[in-house]
Amino acid sequence: MAHGKRAEDGSVAAFEERLRGELLSEGNDGYDEARTVWNGTIDRKPELVARPTGAADVVAAVDFARETDRLVSVKGGGHSVAGSAVCEGGLMIDLSGMREVRVDPTARTVRVGPGATLGDMDHETQAFGLATPGGVVSTTGVAGLTLGGGFGWLSRRYGLAADNLRAAEIVTADGSVVTASEDESPDLFWAIRGGSGNFGVVTSFEFDLHEVGPEVLFGPVVYPYEDAADVLRHYRDGSRNAPNECCIWADSIAAPPLPFLSEDVHGTLVLVLMQAYVGDLEEGERVLQPFREYGDPIADAVAPVPYAMAQRTFDDLLPPGARNYWKSHNYMELTDTTLDAVVEYAERAPTPQSEILIHQVGGVINDVAPDATAYPHRETEFIITPGARWEDPAMDEECIAWVRACHDALAEDATGGTYVNFEGEREGHEHNAYGENYDRLVEVKTEYDPANLFRVNQNVEPPMAGSGD
Repeated sequence: MAHGKRAEDGSVAAFEERLRGELLSEGNDGYDEARTVWNGTIDRKPELVARPTGAADVVAAVDFARETDRLVSVKGGGHSVAGSAVCEGGLMIDLSGMREVRVDPTARTVRVGPGATLGDMDHETQAFGLATPGGVVSTTGVAGLTLGGGFGWLSRRYGLAADNLRAAEIVTADGSVVTASEDESPDLFWAIRGGSGNFGVVTSFEFDLHEVGPEVLFGPVVYPYEDAADVLRHYRDGSRNAPNECCIWADSIAAPPLPFLSEDVHGTLVLVLMQAYVGDLEEGERVLQPFREYGDPIADAVAPVPYAMAQRTFDDLLPPGARNYWKSHNYMELTDTTLDAVVEYAERAPTPQSEILIHQVGGVINDVAPDATAYPHRETEFIITPGARWEDPAMDEECIAWVRACHDALAEDATGGTYVNFEGEREGHEHNAYGENYDRLVEVKTEYDPANLFRVNQNVEPPMAGSGD
């Protein structure tokens, strides 16, 4: 039986009566598991954790939070680096049990629950040789990734996850269940495609699917770091004319103990060009050849692999539980100044797991008008993310300081925009994330969440909302 405030509060008992799923508080089995997320620096304790089994439970949870004036956070996959899934005190709505994925291969669509991961979705869609753009770590939640935009190996060819969203079912702050699409509640549909979790709790997503694989050309080419400045310039110059089927990311990181690397390389700073070609494999060999043959690489492990396997490549490098802090900048061009800063700060990384990752975006992402969806960064060709990863809490200050210093050093030639899903802090970067779409997002927020119930995020604050949490 519950104790403390939960036992004394009749509204909690009434809420629990409405709920088909579990309602947990500190001391209950499953509570600590529910509040634990991917980033080990997040150690917040909600007063209550609701674990809905469906949309009706989500309505009950939203009604309860609104009626009792409780702070509310929403957990999908729990992969947010800022830890937005977990609030201190208040109610955490844990959707991780709602993981259904249902493919319609004839219509080439997929309906996905809000707790599903990219691995859940890819497993089902690839059974039909289909996929939709997502991220590059299979344990990432579909929900948070999509609401922030969402890009990965397929995005230069097929767009953001948000660009492939056909419709969503959303529980809004007043407890209504709303379908958002181009034809229904189009203002809300516009806002959730890049506006993060500001507008309600999405209880299902419907995406377009594309023929992908089953094999793609994929893998790393690894260089000694003394060659990094030269190789990064070649990467920059060669990627300008790369077809949309081609996507290459450059990672400055200590070499993990991968089987194709000799033991003397393990733990040394290297530059990895992670290469993907989504299309005809023979054409991919031709397109990637100038990147693979340049210079004197330590190893070349690019090969045809199943797409779902490619999606799992980074999983072991980004396991749950480690302490993480990231920041990011957007770029239209990689200048020599920017690349030199990458090399300099990678050599100062505080831990072997820390990295500076250059993500190639552009392609068809940039064919969409900046105001067509809430995601505004349609001029961006590259995103650079310095990310610290460490185990010892005593290193928190050092690791966070390195990321911030690197981020400052990389600012000179950046656009001023930032990717909302890569911000290590939960607040303070809204205008950088949402750009010129911010004012319109405020209008939609004012319509659907005027009291700012959903504020544990990169918040769009309505004018009449009270102070934060």
